[in-house]
Amino acid sequence: MSVKSRSLSPTEAALFEAGGPRTKRRIAVGTAVAVAALVALLAWVVYRLYINGQFAPMYWSLFGDPKVWGFLGMGLVGTLRAAFGAGAIGLVCGLVLMFGRLSGFAPIRWLSTAVIEFVRGTPTLLFIYFFFLVPAQFGIHMSTYWMVVIPVASYASAVLAEVFRSGVEAVPIGQKEAAFSLGLTRWQMYQSIVLPQMFRIVVPTMVAQLVVVVKDTTFGYVVTYPEMMQNTKVLIANYNSLLPVYLVTSIIYVLINYAISWFARWLSDRIGLDFQI
Repeated sequence: MSVKSRSLSPTEAALFEAGGPRTKRRIAVGTAVAVAALVALLAWVVYRLYINGQFAPMYWSLFGDPKVWGFLGMGLVGTLRAAFGAGAIGLVCGLVLMFGRLSGFAPIRWLSTAVIEFVRGTPTLLFIYFFFLVPAQFGIHMSTYWMVVIPVASYASAVLAEVFRSGVEAVPIGQKEAAFSLGLTRWQMYQSIVLPQMFRIVVPTMVAQLVVVVKDTTFGYVVTYPEMMQNTKVLIANYNSLLPVYLVTSIIYVLINYAISWFARWLSDRIGLDFQI
């Protein structure tokens, strides 16, 4: 038996029953124990860093130099350029592969399925090495930007194709049959009925994949593409400050991904979608 509660989202209310007093006490105790354990772990980590001299000014003074922030900023611009390029290509190619996967023409369906499964099963780093080493053997010279963007976009498009397909199949079949009975063509049915609902359904998963795209751009250091991780390694080599530079870079990545999630929630509010990630 499921009980709907105002404190639960519609999805949570469909999956879980509302907890009773005993369950709520257990959740409160478990939460308190977990928070205490995390605080103790954090305190231990800070103590270990302190006794090893990681808070010494010599490791942090570089952040008082505007040139350091400018260098990190240039890396951030490189990361965003690669992420936007890979994300845009991934969205378009993901739709193309999705339509191929759902095609009624068997060879196109088989080819699309083979491409999706091959790309999804191959590590992105391997693709980057491929575009870094193989085209040059045939006299094709690619910029480091495309050596990063094409592999990241390829993996994203294969994953997004399956995400889009799941969204299409989540649309009730009766709506598609009704569209055909009204005389709509297959493209008109997708354009007016299926795709608008599909995008509403897949927004959370699509945003999660875009976060993966941002993180995959960190492989750019393999081809010396000037993104944030590459510039971070340069700063570490020049200032011998490993932990502080990695910590600041991690915070910047967290803020970027939080901004993507915030934008997704804002977009979901605009279209009236319950979004949680």
